[in-house]
Amino acid sequence: MTTPHDSLNGPFLEDLPLPERFPTEEALDDFLAVPSQDLVRDMARTEGDLMILGVGGKMGPTLARLARNAMARDRRVIAVARFSEPGLKESLNAHGIETLACDLLDRQALQALPQAPNIVFMAGRKFGGDGNLPLTWAMNALVPAMVAETFSRSRIVAFSTACVYPFVPVNGQGAAEDLPPDPPGEYAQSCVGRERLFEHFSQLHQTPGRLFRLSYAIDMRYGVLADVASKVWRGEPVDVTMGHVNVIWQGDANAQALRCLAAATVPTSPLNVSGPETTSIRWLAQEFARRFGKPVHITGEEAPTAWLMNTGEAERLFGYPRIALKQMIGWVAEWVAHEQRMLGKPTKFEKRDGKY
Repeated sequence: MTTPHDSLNGPFLEDLPLPERFPTEEALDDFLAVPSQDLVRDMARTEGDLMILGVGGKMGPTLARLARNAMARDRRVIAVARFSEPGLKESLNAHGIETLACDLLDRQALQALPQAPNIVFMAGRKFGGDGNLPLTWAMNALVPAMVAETFSRSRIVAFSTACVYPFVPVNGQGAAEDLPPDPPGEYAQSCVGRERLFEHFSQLHQTPGRLFRLSYAIDMRYGVLADVASKVWRGEPVDVTMGHVNVIWQGDANAQALRCLAAATVPTSPLNVSGPETTSIRWLAQEFARRFGKPVHITGEEAPTAWLMNTGEAERLFGYPRIALKQMIGWVAEWVAHEQRMLGKPTKFEKRDGKY
């Protein structure tokens, strides 16, 4: 659909019709890599190269491609990971993105990375975290401390999570950024540690940044919508005890993360990022059942609280997400019904004890 821009004259996201479905993963990834004019404008306000630390996760590769397409060609986009996934390094290189292999727990290797003026930090550990809690704390607190020290002269947008908040009432406005963190479970507590270490070194060195508190980005291959749709498609029960969520299209989340570079604060400060709707899991299950022409099996009863966020500040800065909830549901339903590839990384949104 699109290739890395030789100029910044398009195509832009505003210029493209929304597809009815994505026939291939390549088509999906190409669409996720198309920048908006707003993103191009904001990236032009941040001078210098961009380095993405921990690019190998679900969102990193498309964020790197989106950044490459939104930035002038004389600015480098550098992707850093261990690159244990076959083909990822070569794929990023083919799209004009430089790659550097690095174990971020290796202090000497970290300090040998280039001093890029703009950093997006995406590394972290969640799934399986309870199986090795010391490693979870090392990845989620020690690595951020080393990164914040090493790149104290850079802008740093650090991916965080809605899980730093306590559960809030589902009939309220969601947790705002000024609600003190008080989460259940050691994984979420380690994420508070990540934020606190970035805050400490930002205060110490006057490092500009943002703490990017993201709730449930989705594309067709993973996420809450894919989890619920897949259960309905296979005839499996859907647990609605954690009955409400916020979700956002991965392309919108990646664009807002990159735009946070131009909206960095000194010291760094949190920003809630997700869709504005409080979305019912029961309603989602029923909607997918309707689209599939299948029965739905619901278990549990909705708890009065959930991990929900107020995204009003992000909407003030960036506007509403471009891809609407109903559009995402339609795309996911088409993907699941055609039994296209999934990542096999369930969100475990049903859990309320914080143990992943």
